[in-house]
Amino acid sequence: MAGIVKYIKESFEELKHHVTWPTWSEGQSLTVLVAVFSIIFSLAIWGVDTVFSKVVGFYFKWING
Repeated sequence: MAGIVKYIKESFEELKHHVTWPTWSEGQSLTVLVAVFSIIFSLAIWGVDTVFSKVVGFYFKWING
């Protein structure tokens, strides 16, 4: 148990004194960037899934006559 407490204390000190945090405006712009790329990526996956679904559907219609 003492090891866990020591780990948490050292982690807190690391975050407090050695991590460089972005400014508020940098954080906002990076959040928008992540949101935009997440939307683009999800639309790309949706498109590939739709095309793949139609190809598989046509294939099964073709083999069943």
